Parts: sequence; structure tokens; C-alpha cells
Amino acid sequence: MCGIAGFYQFQASTEAQSEVLCRMLTRIRHRGPDESGIYLDEHLGLGSVRLSIIDLSSGTMPLSNEDGRYWIVFNGEIFNYLELKADLEKKGHRFRTHSDTEVIVHLYEEYGPDFLSRLNGQFAIAIWDRVSRELFLARDRVGIRPLFYAEVGQSFVFGSEIKALMEFPGLDLKLSPRALRQYFTFWTALSPDTAFEGVRELPPGHYLVCNAKGVTVRRFWETPLTRPDAYRFQRAEEAAEAFEAVFEDAVRLRLRADVPVAAYLSGGIDSSVTTSFIKKISPGNLKTFSIGFSEKDFDESDYQNLAVSYFQTEHAAIQCRPEDIAANFAKVVWHSEAPLLRTAPTPMMLLAGNVRAHNIKVVITGEGADELLGGYNIFKEAKIRNFWAKDPDSRLRPLLLKKLYPYLPQMKSANNNALKLFFGYRLGDTAHPLYSHLLRWNNTSRIGNYLTSEYQEATAGYSPLEALEKSVGGQLDGYDYLAKAQWVEQNLFMSGYLLSSQGDRMGMAQSIEGRYPFLDHRVIDLCMSLHPDLKLHGLNEKFLLKKLMKGRLPDAILNRPKQAYRAPIRSVFVSEKDLAYPEYLNAEGIRSAGIFNPEHTDRLLDKMRTGQRISEVDNMALTAVLSTQMLHDQFVNRKNIPLEAAEWLVPDKIVIENKVIST
Repeated sequence: MCGIAGFYQFQASTEAQSEVLCRMLTRIRHRGPDESGIYLDEHLGLGSVRLSIIDLSSGTMPLSNEDGRYWIVFNGEIFNYLELKADLEKKGHRFRTHSDTEVIVHLYEEYGPDFLSRLNGQFAIAIWDRVSRELFLARDRVGIRPLFYAEVGQSFVFGSEIKALMEFPGLDLKLSPRALRQYFTFWTALSPDTAFEGVRELPPGHYLVCNAKGVTVRRFWETPLTRPDAYRFQRAEEAAEAFEAVFEDAVRLRLRADVPVAAYLSGGIDSSVTTSFIKKISPGNLKTFSIGFSEKDFDESDYQNLAVSYFQTEHAAIQCRPEDIAANFAKVVWHSEAPLLRTAPTPMMLLAGNVRAHNIKVVITGEGADELLGGYNIFKEAKIRNFWAKDPDSRLRPLLLKKLYPYLPQMKSANNNALKLFFGYRLGDTAHPLYSHLLRWNNTSRIGNYLTSEYQEATAGYSPLEALEKSVGGQLDGYDYLAKAQWVEQNLFMSGYLLSSQGDRMGMAQSIEGRYPFLDHRVIDLCMSLHPDLKLHGLNEKFLLKKLMKGRLPDAILNRPKQAYRAPIRSVFVSEKDLAYPEYLNAEGIRSAGIFNPEHTDRLLDKMRTGQRISEVDNMALTAVLSTQMLHDQFVNRKNIPLEAAEWLVPDKIVIENKVIST
């Protein structure tokens, strides 16, 4: 795993280009602490920092094809690179290294942009064509690895993280009021928007071409959907057999590495399944890692211990306390580069730190199972609300919703009227393509009320939901309720938050690469072709997975009630007397930044101090305010930046106009 950065049409001396590129790479050195390299051509620069996982000795970037026409920097892993390399060798290509990076540049030489459909992997790619003077960028199908870009004057600049772009001359960051409205509705921005004006992400499943004519972005993959008359498999047994075959191969490919590969073992079914398949493929000793919480409402240690005992892994567990989250939250925001509505990324960063402390670089995790196999409560909620909408006056149907959120205090005592008041929002609007998420987004959007009148006026007349509706159009028409809900979850929450703020960013903050077999595109294709009852059977989530693993996992894990991964919020930041980060949360700090209304935030803090019943929206609002304040300080004011590296990077490899001048 690596970090990449570069620019096109930067009119400066070679020395100035080199200095800027090295400063950009320094900002993302955590993504690749092992090696670094830069390539400079006329007005063009490519750079990488490398976390060495495959071909430790000869895979230093930048790399080129045989004649030096194409040069590449690359962040990610191509898991089927050995098979692709064999095919290329049959076509006459010759290789100087054993790395997957070199395979990519030869694939581009052979097939052009069409090569992307052949990749099984997670990637952000930059390739320079010295003949056509064209820069090519690409990002993996579901957005596991990030890639951002901006246009500054006549220059085009890109990087794995926005903090790399900060070092490009003339790029001054400013929070986008429109994007804040999006974050305070969807938990993420609508791609290609980011939290900052003028900075865009390359959307998942897209590639970009930059040349003298300008910038062109094209899609090469999209989430597969299956119409009700085309579902695969008539029997659950057939579906389970097909799933096992493709998933086992997905795990096998993700065990490829020249360094040890470990796994997260959370005590849930997803990580237990991945661990089970790893042990089947490679029965030797496996290192596993988990994190527990000192607050029992969030802790899953009992299930983790059960899984460790069952699989007999070499396990390392740590415990997270509220003070640990508070102490590390500013660093989490720095690495997330986005407003956060949850503290949950912080324990994930601490967990990755424990992995790194054990000299492990790669972990296999269970992300994607919930999105693909109907695991989230929001899918059950959509099913119940669809059922309730057929008889809106029913007194019994809304009671089904009490089963979904037992960890919410207000749900335990909720009566029929209370449930109707909370869950009845747009109940009859079942034909809406985004029906499954309308209730959640309506509740979350109340966070926008904390913004100052200036920020609200800046987006007067703008509705994030209407913008999303317009972009979706009719592409979800004719699909079942679960397919539509899964599409929304995969294209917004999974790529924009889960794989970013809780995934790539927290792992790479500690120089740890995560690998996700559930997100192999073949697994996605299979799962999205299944009848919804094979995923959500009644209110039994991940039905197919549970059927497959019966007798292969402890019943206590296989049949445990769904527990959403959460982390504490109020106990982290607010007590009766003390306030974490008062410089950001007190009225003076709020007023100074000019983003939030200090009267509104004061009322929220008073509510939390006095022990009143706190809603989920209250908790999200507190986290949103604090994280946005920090984001503004770090990226706009460029203050209180938690830099680990004080010295600017000196590259291990320098290539200038096709000539290696330093190694």
C-alpha cells in the first residue's frame, strides 16, 4: 500500500517542482513509510511513498514499461496480478520486477483504459504517457482507496489525500457550505464533492484523463442491480455453494503478500467468516486483533474471546476508554479530512496502531458483508415500513420496529403513538427510489440547524436530497426494495464513510493496509443477483451466510443479535464540569470560526451536562460540530496539525525525463 501525488502543467523549474512534490509526499508519508520516489518531466511530476508488501526488493516506484513511454505511481494491490502477468508475457511483454505495479503499466500499454475491467483489486493509479503527453488516473470499483484532485490556475494537482494538495502553491482550502449540508444529511459528501471548495474526489469506478484539451472523467464500473425476473438460483443451497466458491477464491487472492497477513476478529459473524476461510486456506498460525470498550454498552469482548478460543488464533486485544477517544480525536479528524458524525473511527485507528505495534502491515477484515447481504437495521427498517405502509392504521405493524434498536433508551418504552411519530415520516412514499433512507436523512439533516445564518444563507434553496434525487433519476426504477436500499448504502455510506473514515484512513494513519474479500467484485456481482429473501429472510439478516456457516462457527456467534458497531460520544467530550477541547466547543471558539451558531451549540452542551435524555441526533450534532471546528483549524487555518514527520521527505528514487539519476 502506498500514497501517490503529482501535478500536470506546473510551470516551474525542476528544482521547484521537486521541492513541491517532496512536500506533498511528506504530508502522506504515513501511507508509505518504507520507500519513496519521484518522476519529473516537462511541467509534470509523479510521486509515491511506499508501504512494501509485494516484491520488497525491486518494486520501488515510479516504474515504467520497457521503452519508458509509460510511467506509473500506484496506491493499492492487484490481487490477480500473477495471472495477468502470465497473460502479458504470452503477448511478449517483459518484466524487470516481481511487483503488481509493473503489471499495471504493461496492461495499460496493451489495452488502454479498458484494462481496468481485468483488475481484481483496490487501487488508485496514475500513469503518464510521455508520447501523447497525457495523464491517466483511475480509482477502484467501490472506492477502497482514495484519490483527490484540484485545478489551480493552469495546473492540475492530485493526491491520495487532500493534505498532499495543501502543499501545492496557490491552493488555499475553504470549507464548502454545500458539502457541509451534505455531510449533515448523508454522513458524507455527494461524490465528487469533498468538504472543501474546489477539491474533488475521483468517484469510485471512474477514470480521468488530463491533457492539453482539459480534464475528462468517465465511469468504467457501477454497482450491479438485478431485476426481479432475473434473480439467480432457485434454491438456497445452490446460492450458498456458489457463494462459497467465489468467496474462498477472494480470500485466497487476498492472502497474497511477501509479508505476514493478519485478520481482525471482532466477535461478529463477518470477521468470524473471514477468519474461518483464512484458516481453511492456510491452516497455520494466524494473528488476529480486536478492540473492546470499557463502557459495556459498546463492548463485544465476550464474543471476541469465544471466537479466539474457537479458531485458536494468536490474538492481541486492546481496550478503548472514553479518554482514549478524546485524546486521539483531533488526529482522527486530520486523517479523515471530513466532518464526522460518529467517534467510531477513533477505536479503529487505535486498533490499527496495535496491529502495527506487532509488526504487521496487512489485515483482512469483514467490511462489505452488511451492505451485500442485508445486514444493517436500515434494511429491516425499510422492509417493516413497506409492510406497515400497506396498512398505515395498524397498531401491531409498527411494533416490529422495537426489535431493531434495543440499545436506544427511547425505544424500550416506546408505545404505538411514539413509534408512529418517529418512524412514520413519509411512510406511504414507498415508490420513492430512496425510500429506505428518507427517515434517517430527515433526522440527520437537523444538524444543519446549528450552522450560522451566513452558512445557511450560502445554501439557500439547495436541498442535498433533491440533488441526490436528480443524480439518481430513474436508474433504480423496477428493482426490489432491498436492491434499492443496498444501492444507496453502497454508493453513499460505504464508499463515502465506512471505507474512508473507518477504513482506509484509519488503517493508513498507522501504515496498515486493510483487505476486504467481501468487496471482491465477483462477490458483489453474486450477492446483488440474489433474491432479497436469501439476504434478509423475514427479519433474519445475512440469511445465506448463516446457512453456509451452520456448524462451522459457534452457534452463539452465528445466532447472536445484530449489534451495530458504535463508540461513546457524550461521555467522551462532556461531563458536568469539564469539556474536552474547550477551544473548539466554547462560545468564543465557536464564534471565532464562524461556522456554527454559539447559542445553539451552548444549548446542546447544557443539555448534555444536565443529564437530560440525549437523542442520537444530539450525539451526532456534538461530533459534527467538534470535528468541523477541528477540520477548519487544521486545513483552512493550517494550525494544530498533528504532523508525525517534522522533516521534509528526501526521495529514495528520482527519475527526470526518463533517466534515473538517484536511487
